[in-house]
Amino acid sequence: MKRLAVSSALAPALLSALLLAVLVGVWHLATLPSGGAAAPLTPEQLEYLELMGKAPGDGGGARSGFPTPAEMGRTIVQHLSQPFYDNGPNDKGIGLQLLYSLGRVGLGYLIAACVAIPLGFVIGMSPLVYRALDPFIQVLKPISPLAWMPLALYTIKDSSVSGIFVIFICSVWPMLINTAFGVSTVRRDWLNVARTLEVKPLRRAFEVILPAAAPTILTGMRISMGIAWLVIVAAEMLVGGTGIGYFVWNEWNNLSLTNVIFAILVIGVVGMLLDLMFARLQKAVSYVE
Repeated sequence: MKRLAVSSALAPALLSALLLAVLVGVWHLATLPSGGAAAPLTPEQLEYLELMGKAPGDGGGARSGFPTPAEMGRTIVQHLSQPFYDNGPNDKGIGLQLLYSLGRVGLGYLIAACVAIPLGFVIGMSPLVYRALDPFIQVLKPISPLAWMPLALYTIKDSSVSGIFVIFICSVWPMLINTAFGVSTVRRDWLNVARTLEVKPLRRAFEVILPAAAPTILTGMRISMGIAWLVIVAAEMLVGGTGIGYFVWNEWNNLSLTNVIFAILVIGVVGMLLDLMFARLQKAVSYVE
């Protein structure tokens, strides 16, 4: 039985490793130099290659310009060996850029949680408040967070704080709606028992409603974090300065595809870790009736 469980756990990992090997193999074949002899380079082209840090005639044939897996590996090792270096405004390590982005996401997300969860409680417990606020929520919810950016830049006049504001806007709606739904669907029997025992409203909110609605609230928080991590990349591309989004845009302007691909991988890995963290929290508060 134990052996069967180990085999079941290893099979997906082996299949994933096989798919990764196939993907890298196809990538390697697609970036091999073409068979024909390369045309002789002009002095200007040779000088450009030297400026880009590439050896003239490297590979012995025409190259597509897309990085090979070996070049990608060297770039990953180079970035990870010095993740926190700081050589000025446009040359910072990937670790520093990530810290800037995570700081903005964390602050905007925390402010959104402080607003959305208490307000969601009120909306979920009061049908009158729900009907009064629902038209505003339905109008504001579909607006793209980036549409708020010009207004934020005009009023706040600070690009970094504007990025935090955009994270707040995109995080608040899933948390608000899920909290209101979770609170409004708490079983009436549990509320009636609390009322019969004359439990005070504040104690009822923390000891009856919050534990019952916690899985739904965590679902909203998990969705909000996913959206916030998506939006911060686009926001930092617009506002510039620092952050993983700005790193991607800056490396694109430098025509460094290896750095752009590396940043994309980092964004994916960090997003996966954030989602795993909320999945663990969600599992911890889930219950079976």
